[in-house]
Amino acid sequence: MEENRNDSPTLQQVQQMVDRWITTTGVRYFSPLTNMAVLAEETGEVARVMARLYGDQSFKPGDTADLADELADLLWVTVAIANQTGVDLTDALRRNMEKKNRRDATRHRDNPKLNVKQP
Repeated sequence: MEENRNDSPTLQQVQQMVDRWITTTGVRYFSPLTNMAVLAEETGEVARVMARLYGDQSFKPGDTADLADELADLLWVTVAIANQTGVDLTDALRRNMEKKNRRDATRHRDNPKLNVKQP
């Protein structure tokens, strides 16, 4: 599938794009355990950027702050893990939202910690 920059791909299309890239350009999927380690690594890179952009840490000389790219890396490896383990992310997200809507229908609204004005 060729993407038009103005169109948002569906999760199914994203899964297909990642699979196509991995099985051609990338040769094959890494093992699930390797991809889990890569997921942890990418999560750390997102945390590093967030700590410097929104937290108290400062950038070191030469550091980059491309949060969008780091989040895309995190999404990429999440999709790769879903693909190689047979998870349909569209269905998984739909079921997850249903779970959250049942479980958390009033939980956050009723949480006094969340109803305090932020400075």
